[in-house]
Amino acid sequence: MGFIPQGLTREEIEKIQLKGLKWTVNHGVTNSSLYRKKFEAAGISPGDVQTLKDLESLPFLDKNDLQSDYPLPLKSVPDEDVVRIHASSGTTGKRKVMCYTNNDLNTWADMFARCYELSGMTKRDRVHIATGYGLWTAGAGFQQACERFGAMAVPMGPVNTDMHVEMMVDMQSTVLCSTASMALLMAEEVRKRGLRSKINLQRIILGAERHSSAMRAHIGDLLNVKEIYDIYGLTELYGPGTGLDCKAHQGMHYWNDLFIYEIIDPETLKPVPEGETGELVITSLQKEASPLIRYRTHDITRFIPGECSCGLSFPRHDRIQGRSDDMFTYRAVNIYPRQIELILDPIPEVGSEYQVILDHQPDGRDMMTILVERSESASPGDDKALISMISDRMRRKLLVRADVVITDNNSLPRTQKKCQRVFDKRNGLGG
Repeated sequence: MGFIPQGLTREEIEKIQLKGLKWTVNHGVTNSSLYRKKFEAAGISPGDVQTLKDLESLPFLDKNDLQSDYPLPLKSVPDEDVVRIHASSGTTGKRKVMCYTNNDLNTWADMFARCYELSGMTKRDRVHIATGYGLWTAGAGFQQACERFGAMAVPMGPVNTDMHVEMMVDMQSTVLCSTASMALLMAEEVRKRGLRSKINLQRIILGAERHSSAMRAHIGDLLNVKEIYDIYGLTELYGPGTGLDCKAHQGMHYWNDLFIYEIIDPETLKPVPEGETGELVITSLQKEASPLIRYRTHDITRFIPGECSCGLSFPRHDRIQGRSDDMFTYRAVNIYPRQIELILDPIPEVGSEYQVILDHQPDGRDMMTILVERSESASPGDDKALISMISDRMRRKLLVRADVVITDNNSLPRTQKKCQRVFDKRNGLGG
């Protein structure tokens, strides 16, 4: 028996969602002082939720709410029912700490195991887990789901590259789970040591950070792996495992029997038409310890309409394009890093890494410099034409001018963690 529910009709999903929504709202408002205050301020009581359409009238939850309710925001069960906490890797303010009951951990393990199943993994796989452990959800999520699924977990965590490479060769790991930055670091290390023929990787699951198609292709080429998947999740949603792109790679399937997804305009906070890009908002349907009601993830994506060619009935959203709060404004134009990646991706002379430096010119005007790695196959003699091409595409697609600097292949920083690519030095910000 597999972990992915089969044959659920739209009517059955809607019944599951309505039942879960009513329970979540009642549970949260009854047991969480934060929800109680938000719903009282909005003049709404749990009994007002009678249809799925009523979801749109409920107040939003945002990261500021979680930080203001520190240390255990949204806690809706007695202390004796809380068996674990995890926290986000947030960069500002207090960490967003989520607590878990045993039922929550079981739901998370089963949910994540669906992702492993969707990727084509079997119980004979050996899963090299190179994500962080401890407060961060990734390591624990990948491991407990691997054990629930029945494959062999190789729980490495953020150890040095020597140990990673040694264990990958000795254990003949078939699956690598990591951030894209870590996968790139290990792929380049495998090439440097001439170990490509000695490893046995067959698929890679990437999470925790957005990455470009060029970076994914480069990782796959270096490790001789064709099956690379993007997994989605946030600490607030249990952790990773809320969705995965299938072998068709036509969007990420998400589990709408466990969550209700909405996509809204981040300015008007109103739903956008299906297929249009906006901010992802998520409501949980079974979370006990820290239930979510209309949580603004700030992740930018879109619903993908229609059926997937893989045959799975669970709906899809696009890969995350950026965050509504990582958008930067340059000369009155709002820009997401993903837009720059889409310009660079189709250019074969461009490598997998880039950086955006925002600063002021001596006269006070904004200036943007884009550092772009040259691909292995490109020659320094091509730089002038490459700079002209990238600059022209920036002007045509984003309506801004930028200085483009081509750097040597493998010259920009690599990291085991999430890679920072935008450095805003204007007014003393970032970088």
